[in-house]
Amino acid sequence: MKITQEERNAVYKTIFARRDVRKEFIDKPIPDDVLERILIAAHHAPSVGFMQPWDFIVVQNPQTKRKIKQGFLTAHAEATNMFEGERKEKYQNLKLEGIEEAPLGICVTCDRSRTGSAVLGRTAKPEMDLFSAVCAVQNLWLAARAENIGVGWVSIVHDHVIRDALHIPESIDIIAYLCVGYVEHFQTTPDLERFGWLPRREAKSAIHFESWPNPINE
Repeated sequence: MKITQEERNAVYKTIFARRDVRKEFIDKPIPDDVLERILIAAHHAPSVGFMQPWDFIVVQNPQTKRKIKQGFLTAHAEATNMFEGERKEKYQNLKLEGIEEAPLGICVTCDRSRTGSAVLGRTAKPEMDLFSAVCAVQNLWLAARAENIGVGWVSIVHDHVIRDALHIPESIDIIAYLCVGYVEHFQTTPDLERFGWLPRREAKSAIHFESWPNPINE
């Protein structure tokens, strides 16, 4: 299947327009067919040994969201004490989740035992199944953006909070809790860049050819 110029442009536009959404969510339900398209796109992510280790838990219940929000508030307070001075003040003023504002939450998990203990491609690098599940998150994120739906990844929450709220077995790894919904608008610049937390690193500084840029002399 050949990709046309118009289709290629749409892919790049979606990649560069993707944002981590925290506060622009609006109260507009996501149609079932749109949600299904997004989840099927996530399900078509690459996976080591084609093991497809992911599952997706869709969360709509306000009480469940509230439990996860309380977990975020606890972890957020803990994290605040890890910063000092101006950095601490800036951290406290950042909006870092939209758990209750977003119409949906989607938890992405990884079942590391799905196809047995020996998995093609995971024999030398056992964490490849976790990386595969992260690829599913990226597929979901880009598909949502193509539908003009925002996604925010909530990482400031302990796994046991999500595990208890969603009744996830201990044998299943929690990869991501995502806030998903339509938004008022998408920001042109990532929040953390916009508010001066960190600048965007120039791409050329991350691209190297043939070897690490400053190899250790042995």
